[in-house]
Amino acid sequence: MAVPPKSLGAARRATSGFFLMSGVAIAAWAPMVPFAKARLDLDEAQLGLLLLCLGVGSVAAMPLAGHLSHRHGCRRVLLVTGAASCALLPVLAVATTTVAMAAALIAFGAALGATDVAMNVHAVEVEKQHGAPLMSGFHGLFSAGALAGSLAIAGLLAIAVPLVVSASVIAGVLLAIVIAQWPALIETTADPGAAQRSMFSLPSARALLLGALCFIVYLAEGAMLDWSAVFLRNARGFAIEDAGLGYAAFSVAMTTGRLLGDRITARVGPVRIARYGGALAAAGYVLATALPWGAASLAGFVLVGLGASNIVPVLFSAAGRIQGTPPSVALATLTTLGCAGLLCGPASIGFLAHATSLSIALCGVALLLAIVAALASIVRPVGGV
Repeated sequence: MAVPPKSLGAARRATSGFFLMSGVAIAAWAPMVPFAKARLDLDEAQLGLLLLCLGVGSVAAMPLAGHLSHRHGCRRVLLVTGAASCALLPVLAVATTTVAMAAALIAFGAALGATDVAMNVHAVEVEKQHGAPLMSGFHGLFSAGALAGSLAIAGLLAIAVPLVVSASVIAGVLLAIVIAQWPALIETTADPGAAQRSMFSLPSARALLLGALCFIVYLAEGAMLDWSAVFLRNARGFAIEDAGLGYAAFSVAMTTGRLLGDRITARVGPVRIARYGGALAAAGYVLATALPWGAASLAGFVLVGLGASNIVPVLFSAAGRIQGTPPSVALATLTTLGCAGLLCGPASIGFLAHATSLSIALCGVALLLAIVAALASIVRPVGGV
């Protein structure tokens, strides 16, 4: 059903608000990681196993979130999951046992994963009714939120605001966004038959390959989220309150690339976006780990952000064009496999870092990004370049 232009504009702004909120929420966790490591007295392997809980919660919640979004509409799902994300953020700052932190991360991951699914499904509907590409812009606002979240927490900590107070302030602002933007979301539901087909239809081989590439890119982004602060703190000697600057540098570059993404993609084509973007992100990881200076690491994180910025939107667009596969099935495949990258990435990096070093583990991410560059032709539109 078509939405009136005025309501569609409000729905577009509301979608932007939820992408922004989600980015702030996930990035606010990044500067908390060194505090959690110190508070719980964990080594790299133990921290990696704990961080696994965030991905477990996300991946476990995503199929249910997709089903509920199709059956009952994204609007209801986003209200519940958005509010839950806000409520759980301060809990991460106060958990004093490994079990409590694991439970909090599972719940936080589930809320964020469900929000991710619902807001992307809503974004697809808004984009379809708008009649022009919007996905890179939405993902750009997610990156802007990630930048704002990491800088906000780092800034509050720098002026000696306690961690739990800092997290509570951010959570309150995010809850205000959820409450303000929720009424403008489009009320859409699928018929029960369509919902069932979306849940149980098998994805095509092309969707699975796109999902595998999405897995790698999300793993690379998750490595920045969970390990950049630890790397700067332990390997480059940054003060604990400054360690979040690595993710901030990455987020600035990611945000810039995505906000310009639609125009760049139209100019150079999706294949070059994936090919050169994957190569640039891989080079960023090598630069960050190969040279022993903090400035070089920050510059490498910038290259990772610029290179990876538009790969996921290009993969999502390619999934929506797969012939013979419903977009909902293809997008669910990419989202699930992408979040599986967040599930496997932190733990695998932690275990590899424990066995070798964190620098070597991050170089392994560079090798995976080179695979994305090598397989870039998979995103080529039919009849395109």
